[in-house]
Amino acid sequence: MLSVPLAIRLHDAGLRWKPAPGDHFAIPDRDLDDEVFVLSNMVIAVYEQPDGPVIGFNGTTEWAMDDIEQSEAIWLPREDQLRELLGATFHMLERSQMEFRVEITAAGRRLSVEGGTAEEAYGAALLELIRLGVD
Repeated sequence: MLSVPLAIRLHDAGLRWKPAPGDHFAIPDRDLDDEVFVLSNMVIAVYEQPDGPVIGFNGTTEWAMDDIEQSEAIWLPREDQLRELLGATFHMLERSQMEFRVEITAAGRRLSVEGGTAEEAYGAALLELIRLGVD
C-alpha cells in the first residue's frame, strides 16, 4: 500500500481524487494516522453469535466522526490506480532484490524511479510527472 507520507506529497503536488467504492484513504492529524479506511456502499462486519460467526450488512455506522471534508482525507491509491494514472508514460516495473524500479517517459526523456514497494515506485514516478507538469 502507498505510504501516507508519499500520498500527502502527491496530494500537495496536485493529485486530485474522485472517491469511488473500494478506494483506500487515511485521515492524518486526527490521532488516526495508522488507520486505513476503505470507501464502501455498505459496512460489513462479523459478529460472534452462540452458533458461530455471522456476517452482518449494515447501512451506516455510528461513531464519533460522522463526516469529514474530502480535503481532510488523503487518498491512498492502489497499485492498479497508480499505474493507470501513469498512462502512456509508463514503460516498465522491475524488481531487484531490495526495491522496485519504474521507468516512465516524460518531457521527452526516460526517467527511472525507485521505491521499496511497487506502489511506492509508481507513486514516486507519478510525483515526478506532476512536478514536470505532464498530464
